[in-house]
Amino acid sequence: MGAMSVLTRNEAQLRAQLLDVQRYSIALDLTTGDDTFGSRTVIEFTTREAGDTFVELKPAELRSATLDGQPLDTTAFHDGRLPLTALTEGAHELTVDAVMRYSRTGEGMHRFTDPADGQTYVYTQLFLDDVQRVYTAFDQPDLKARFDLEVTAPADWTVLANGITERTGEHPDGTTTWRAATTPLISTYLLAVAAGPWHSVRTEHAGLPFGLHCRRSLAPYLDADADELTEITTACFDRYHEKFAEPYPFDSYDQAFVPEFNAGAMENPGLVTFRDEFIYRSAVTDTERQTRAMVVAHEMAHMWFGDLVTLRWWDDIWLNESFAEYMGYQTLTEATRFTDTWVDFGVQRKAWGYDADQRPTTHPVAPDPDAVPDTASALLNFDGISYAKGASALRQLVAWLGEKDFLAGINLHFARHRFGNASLADFVDSLAACTDRDVHAWADTWLRTTGVDTLTPRVEEKDGGWTLTVDRDGSRPHHITVGTYDRDPAGSRVLELREPLALDLPTDEVISALGRRPALLVLNDGDLSYAKVRLDETSLETALAHLSGIPDPLTRAILWNTLRDMVRDGELAPLAYLEAARTHLPEENDLAIVQGVLAFAYARVTDQFLTPEQRPQGLAAITGISRDLIRRTEDGEAPGLRLAAVRAFIRAATQPDTIANWLAEGTVPGGPELDPELRWRILGRLSVLGAVTETEIAAELDRDPSATGQEGAARCRAALPTAEAKTAAWARMFEDDDLSNYLFSATAQGFWQPEQAELTRPYLARYYQDAVALAGRRGPAMAQAAGGDAFPAVAVDADALAAGQACLAEADMIPALRRRLADQLDDLSRALHTRP
Repeated sequence: MGAMSVLTRNEAQLRAQLLDVQRYSIALDLTTGDDTFGSRTVIEFTTREAGDTFVELKPAELRSATLDGQPLDTTAFHDGRLPLTALTEGAHELTVDAVMRYSRTGEGMHRFTDPADGQTYVYTQLFLDDVQRVYTAFDQPDLKARFDLEVTAPADWTVLANGITERTGEHPDGTTTWRAATTPLISTYLLAVAAGPWHSVRTEHAGLPFGLHCRRSLAPYLDADADELTEITTACFDRYHEKFAEPYPFDSYDQAFVPEFNAGAMENPGLVTFRDEFIYRSAVTDTERQTRAMVVAHEMAHMWFGDLVTLRWWDDIWLNESFAEYMGYQTLTEATRFTDTWVDFGVQRKAWGYDADQRPTTHPVAPDPDAVPDTASALLNFDGISYAKGASALRQLVAWLGEKDFLAGINLHFARHRFGNASLADFVDSLAACTDRDVHAWADTWLRTTGVDTLTPRVEEKDGGWTLTVDRDGSRPHHITVGTYDRDPAGSRVLELREPLALDLPTDEVISALGRRPALLVLNDGDLSYAKVRLDETSLETALAHLSGIPDPLTRAILWNTLRDMVRDGELAPLAYLEAARTHLPEENDLAIVQGVLAFAYARVTDQFLTPEQRPQGLAAITGISRDLIRRTEDGEAPGLRLAAVRAFIRAATQPDTIANWLAEGTVPGGPELDPELRWRILGRLSVLGAVTETEIAAELDRDPSATGQEGAARCRAALPTAEAKTAAWARMFEDDDLSNYLFSATAQGFWQPEQAELTRPYLARYYQDAVALAGRRGPAMAQAAGGDAFPAVAVDADALAAGQACLAEADMIPALRRRLADQLDDLSRALHTRP
């Protein structure tokens, strides 16, 4: 249908002033073929006065449209909009009959055929404006309505939706009709459908039906984890009911694990969709189980903050994501066996926020409305700022405000805006009504500003005591704890904690104490604020020598983040970071820290910050850490640490012999046995090293013909060090528009390898032109993949950077790709300037 318009904030405001929407009645026919499906929408709405407006849809074919029983001129349909002109004041009914296309990119109605058994599944992902790929709508979040949904599907399918579904008819042609219970008032982007021959585990809790659903080929793996998933779900559900006065607002709670999902999950009311990698086919660490549990808790928080009360316009997306991020981690800590979730947040998620906030594309947690003029610009703000920084800001707010007043404000907000829409101003007003503190001033300094404050200690010893002065590079107030630690007199690596100090910056910038100074001072100990932390000279020396001897893993996480920031800022040599990792990770017990530090050590330090001449030292350091952890875990008492170490050893292997022997034997000596995930990891690394052939890849795919196996084979084939393999992989990525989002990413992940710099150098000149063209053809989701996994991040040289900067300056590209490339190029520039 050609280019599609994006909705502007001004257009949304005018439309919301003109009309109210009461109900959508939607009929979807999923039996019409492999490429398209039928979509019939009836919208009941009223206009407050006479006027003109429009509805949005992106059809393969617009069959017909009638308004109040009269045919509309469908030739007026243009750029995804059907005009509704000369509307009179009062009630109206619009009916639109269309044919829609299935998606292969995870947008709209995604269709997937499982290579393991040939079964087909479809599901919707309608956020942010992909509603229009599935049904006709006044598509903006503040025009809430009730939804009636009817779906025609093959007879052996089950249809899931926002409300409880039931079969209402079986037809001679082998199809079945399903109807979903009418929803309460929800936004258009929250409608959800998932249909196919699902394997389901159903339970009941608190008088409501709960369900877990996955593809049939994953049934054994869901069954193995069903008790854990159910326990996490119900524990979080109960804890939210202890926190929130407003009860769960929907009639059921289904969680569907769906294939080729772009995000971690989506908070559709009553039908949360998750990427089905969360149904584990292979062994995972407990930190990865914790991550899955956190996503469960995060999405459930959205049932209140996002679904019950929804943003009015997309400038307030942080109201959805920051709240769910904070509440997910906090509730998981309070209600489940995962009691150290903030360590993982500090190592992984917070670093994501710090990185995003130091790029040229940074934005406030709550941007000015004028900075989000349309839906295309809104989509760019789903980043580490809206999630991790926003959650960190809320954690600081709770520390400053007190949890009692914070929850009172939240509950007042729900009561004021239930089944409606709200803005930042509404949220702050609710908080302010429950405290004497100046929440409006706090919001201005924390939510309306950009960048990361840096806190640096200066310690002076004199007159039998010491003085701490905190230099604050930034403007935000911080309520923090200062951890003070002494060395063990017996000479061990363990540090002893003194009584911590409480500081309110900028009020308490100077503190004096008697006695000798601590060996280590840690600003923001407890990680309750959001700021980069620096160390004085003595503290840095102590941290580098004693990091693994600090008793609290959260303090260790803060210090690892500090060292990480120092590397990125050019204040600590990359090899010094690796030496710290080599010293302390073999003694580390916290899985989140081990996995987070190893990930940064490999993907950023070794592959980007080290020169090609230094890279072997980086790989040797990671190999040494891995070997030490593998030896340490031979007794089987720490399987997660052992698995993390085995993965790291595989990734850093420079010679094929050891890992090839593991593959041949089907096990790592002393365990673990090689499951499909580890087998594909080894085969991927052997492909990079040129130690396998296409025949061996095909044989492994015969052994594991699953969707994950297909992705593993695509990754391996793209990683082979031959010109023919690179040519074929490039053509598949940038010329095959039927390639799914997941197979694109898998191919891209295999393509660029530091060991193959000369082989892939000719593609550097082609990348930007081809990525711009692909994003223009295939849209935002594929733009994210093209600018993410397919970006040549390992090509750290001035010519590559200049080519990218020229593309940004000269090329006409969609906003999603422009933002992704801008971030990648800033990281590339930082890496280039960090190198010695």
